[in-house]
Amino acid sequence: MTTPTGPSNVQKRMLARKLWKTKRPIWRDVSKRLMAPQKNRVEKNLGDLSRIAKNGDVIIVPGKILANGALDKKITIACYAISKSAAKKLEASESKRISIEELVKKYPSGKGVRIIV
Repeated sequence: MTTPTGPSNVQKRMLARKLWKTKRPIWRDVSKRLMAPQKNRVEKNLGDLSRIAKNGDVIIVPGKILANGALDKKITIACYAISKSAAKKLEASESKRISIEELVKKYPSGKGVRIIV
């Protein structure tokens, strides 16, 4: 039987540790989701985000954003990874993409940020 070790990606581990040290429930939840096993990691399509989000929302996806569907709303998205075609569609919709670290600096308490899982 193997021992679970978490992600071997050092940057992902450091990010999860920083989020955990904030001691805020929202950032601890994101940290747990980043450290999840590969089969439990989040993958969301732009079409899903368009259906869920409203104009002006601030959203965090603790995983990868894929390009299936269209995004027709102006939102701010923070994610761990994004596909190339999803990044192009995001720019075309005039939405903003920021890193998770920037989001934590801008919203330290996490108020007004939605986690999309």
